[in-house]
Amino acid sequence: MQSFEQFFSLVNTAIHNVKLPNVPANLYEPIAYTMALGGKRLRPILTLMTCQAFRGNIHEAMNAALALEFFHNSTLVHDDVIDHADLRRGKPTVHRKWGEETAVLCGDTMFAIAARLMAKVGPEHLPATMNVFIDTSTRVFEGQQMDLDFKFLTDVETDEYMAMARLKTADLLGAACRLGAIIAGASPANEQAIYNAGVNMGLAFQLQDDLLDVWGDPEVFGKETGGDIMNNNKTFLLISAIRLADDITKTELRRWLNDPYALREQKVPAVTAIYERLGLKQLTVNKIEQYNAEAVKLVKSTGMNPDDADRFISLIHSLTSRNA
Repeated sequence: MQSFEQFFSLVNTAIHNVKLPNVPANLYEPIAYTMALGGKRLRPILTLMTCQAFRGNIHEAMNAALALEFFHNSTLVHDDVIDHADLRRGKPTVHRKWGEETAVLCGDTMFAIAARLMAKVGPEHLPATMNVFIDTSTRVFEGQQMDLDFKFLTDVETDEYMAMARLKTADLLGAACRLGAIIAGASPANEQAIYNAGVNMGLAFQLQDDLLDVWGDPEVFGKETGGDIMNNNKTFLLISAIRLADDITKTELRRWLNDPYALREQKVPAVTAIYERLGLKQLTVNKIEQYNAEAVKLVKSTGMNPDDADRFISLIHSLTSRNA
């Protein structure tokens, strides 16, 4: 039985062993750089954990796991361009080191690498796993477009935000679990349950990210906090603030949102103070706990070995107690 740390090591070794071409160097060096930045490797680990929990061969699931990690990182490279982000995991983003044009090509190529890895899944599981990969990647792109559309909307409801988060973030965690279940030969009911557990994990994970962007430690978070506030991103916090604020507070908040020349050292503390007055940190924590509870219930419903279930439950709680 593999531990989380052993899964992490297996995934990192497998990523290191993916052979990239040398030419053109300005395409493949950014890809190698991106994959070497590290991260939690959450999605591939979920695939392997699920495969193991349903008594499958984790080595048969490795190519699917790697495909998700390359795909996930491809979206991060593109997201950093869209968000004009300077840092990713404490290091300069690809577009800051190599330029936006190369960053776009880098992300596109990583998607192609991901598809090639998914195509290496065993033939008995390939149609199902490839369908999951295609459907999931499409939903991620749909979620990203919804997120972009929100920038031009005055009013966005929290339900709309969570629907976007499900597409952009949570469905990929659900897919990671589904792929492991498919390759292990789990029952359709268990495949669906563990997928839903992953989705709930992903929704809690996104809300935790919203919290960390405001209250996280930049040294641990790996990027400067306050980016969502400076970009007026429609996060759960901002949407809830607009919904809950009285007229005076709402006017104060909109003044900061509508000031294109506001300085970071003024705007971020001011908006954070509004969030704190409205009790939004605890509101978000309560929502996270609801998603976590549902994920735990779904994991237990599969009837998997108690040790495997405990490992999932420990991971569920650790993701939303993280500082980065």
